[in-house]
Parts: sequence; structure tokens; C-alpha cells
Amino acid sequence: MSRASRAADDLVAQHHASGHTFRAGGIRGFTLDQGEGPPVVCLHGVPTSSFLYRKLVPELAALGFRGVAPDFPGAGLGARPLAFDYTWSGLARWTDRAMDALGIDRCHLVVHDVGGPVGFEWAITRPERVLSLTALDTLVDVASYRPPPSMWPFTVPVAGEAWLPVLRPPVSRRFFRRVGLADGSSLTDAEVDAHFALITRQDAGRAFLRTMRGFEPTAAKQAFYYEGLASRPYPAQVVWARDDPILGLPRLRAVLDALGVGFPTVLAGRHYLQEEQAPAIAAAVAELAGA
Repeated sequence: MSRASRAADDLVAQHHASGHTFRAGGIRGFTLDQGEGPPVVCLHGVPTSSFLYRKLVPELAALGFRGVAPDFPGAGLGARPLAFDYTWSGLARWTDRAMDALGIDRCHLVVHDVGGPVGFEWAITRPERVLSLTALDTLVDVASYRPPPSMWPFTVPVAGEAWLPVLRPPVSRRFFRRVGLADGSSLTDAEVDAHFALITRQDAGRAFLRTMRGFEPTAAKQAFYYEGLASRPYPAQVVWARDDPILGLPRLRAVLDALGVGFPTVLAGRHYLQEEQAPAIAAAVAELAGA
């Protein structure tokens, strides 16, 4: 085992020690959970996990919130059951059970990437449980969504299985830094490696592939999001990375339109804004919660 691999394993072990496990819907879950006060639940996308929120959760706790970042089934340190619905709808139903299991009645919700469609569905079906919504670099106009070229092979049987072994160091490091970070040196190789280890380590990425193939980019789902979010009873905001190469200005405009938000909070960064702008994101969540 290389020194970088050992360092990544050490980071995964530290991440595991900083959270706790729980059971929701009969499935073992894992979550970061720090602080006292109103819960702020942070939902991740792909190919990430709760590890992406390891900097934001302590920032939220320091501002007087309970920061919670669960792993979806199939990602991170959660279970990867074969008999599970890995569609956005299935993940939203599991999220509702996870809220119950974690003792969360109402929360401020933070969503990112395809955690957006999942979180939107949960928020639309459970509006009474949402205090506010913060959308970070996500998508709502799903009918026209197509994964970027680097992710598209994962949606195709056989191609995804062949492409997944390619996306490992050093290729994964170049990919993560190019699409995710404004300053590539802001994360060590071990931190980047830990991100990908948490996707593939338990089952060689099989559940991740099922999640990628569970996307629901349909006109009906898009209409559901727009109609449901338009009638929400809670405040919302959009926080966006200035130079996101994955979800650019058209996706930003769609999210603003769906939420009825006039303008975004734009922060310097790329797609994985949580890595470089955790204090600013926490401040934005706190400001919306106070409003």
C-alpha cells in the first residue's frame, strides 16, 4: 500500500470516528452530527458523500446549529443494499425515514448536486418539516439534464464498470481538482483519494453505479419540482460557485426561477464549494435561518 493510500485510509477512519451510525428503514446509515440547536441537514450528491460536509458541519455547530450530514445508501460509510430503490424518489423516501431515525422533526435543508432533486422531493412531500432551503450548485430542470462526459459512462451498463477502475489516482485527483476546486492545492492528495475511496471501498462502486442509473430526468419529475417548490411555505436561497464547470449559468437560472429567488449568493469556487467556502456557506444558512 502506498503512502497516499495509507493517508487516505487514515482520513476515512477519522471521518468514521467523527460521526455515528443509525438505522433508517431497516438500513444502516452513517452521519456527521455535531452541535446543539436547530438542525441543519446537508444532503450530498455524486460522486461524493458526507465527507464533503466535514468542514461545513463544524462551522454550523459553531454558529449554534446542529449540523447533520448523512450518507445516502450506496455512498460513504452507509450500507449498500442490493434490494434498494436508488432512484431520486427512493432516496427521498429513505431521507424521510432517516429524519425520523435521527430525531429530526423540522430542519433547515442544504442540498448539493443531485442531492438537490432528492432533497426537493422530500421537501415537497414534507413541507411542514422544512424551516428553510439552501440550494448549492444543484439542478431542478432535470428533463434536459445530461451528465458531463466524465460521468456519463457510469449511467451505461458495461461502460460504467469499465470506466470506474480508470477513475482512480492519479486520474481521480486531476478530475476532482479540475471540476471541484478553485485552488487545486487547497486539498491534499489524501483528501481527494478519501472522497473516491468512500464511493468504492465497500463494494467496488456497484451501488454508486446503481445510483447513477437511477436518475429520473423526466418532464413529469421536473414539473413536480417546479410546482411543489413554487408553493412552499418556507424561505429559500441559492448559493452558487462562481466558476462551476459542471452546473453553469443555465442551471443556476433554472434553480433561481424554480425557487422564486431574485439573485444568488455567488462565492469564489467550483463545483465542490463546501471544500473551500464552508464558513461563508454556514454564514448564509445562519442568515436565512435568522430571517
